[in-house]
Amino acid sequence: QVQLVESGGGLVQAGGSLRLSCAASGRTFSSYATGWFRQAPGKEREFVAAISPSGRNTDYAGSVKGRFTISRDNAKNTVVLQMNSLKPEDTAVYYCAARPSIFDRVTVDYNVWGQGTQVTVSS
Repeated sequence: QVQLVESGGGLVQAGGSLRLSCAASGRTFSSYATGWFRQAPGKEREFVAAISPSGRNTDYAGSVKGRFTISRDNAKNTVVLQMNSLKPEDTAVYYCAARPSIFDRVTVDYNVWGQGTQVTVSS
């Protein structure tokens, strides 16, 4: 069974950058699609970005496209979300999630979740 641990959150000013990492355990991680989701206070958890098991295919929410980049290194069992040009509305707890094979934007399709990491963007 794959387990996920996020790191890299913190406090940053608007316009700044943060790099979130998701470290996975388990020999089968390279067969899992991985996504990043976020949840702001009082709001539902929402899709941010996803990457296919091979890393060749990616998908982004419209609100982050062009600012965020998702990548993975299967040799290191790591998925990274590089976040640039951050805005106060990006403030949320960010979660890494994984599911076998096919990636999509649907939260309930992901069956492995990390504990989350807080990202706070000040104006």
